[in-house]
Amino acid sequence: MAEITVNKNLVSYCGLYCGACSKYLKEKCPGCHDNEKATWCKIRTCCMENSYESCAACTQFEDANDCKKFNNFFSKVIGFILRSDRKAGIDLIKEKGIEEFAKYMAENKLVSIKK
Repeated sequence: MAEITVNKNLVSYCGLYCGACSKYLKEKCPGCHDNEKATWCKIRTCCMENSYESCAACTQFEDANDCKKFNNFFSKVIGFILRSDRKAGIDLIKEKGIEEFAKYMAENKLVSIKK
């Protein structure tokens, strides 16, 4: 299994940190940015089309929860089950920057900020 490292390229478009994910560490997933099979993800598609590193760079919505791609029924259910707060991740990226976010998540071994 790979080790958790600080890598801003492992910050997902929606505010998670792939660099601490067990699937990524076991080399079963390339991470959000390199996952060409994730064509189903509307957030990933939107960020790629707009050249955003993450939803934190979005200029259309001040609050990520106002975006229907970011804040939909499926994401609410998954967030509830996993106690994951992706919006808190996006807010932290906005506040500290993507590199500091990656550092914080890696140092704390977090995939997501918990609710």
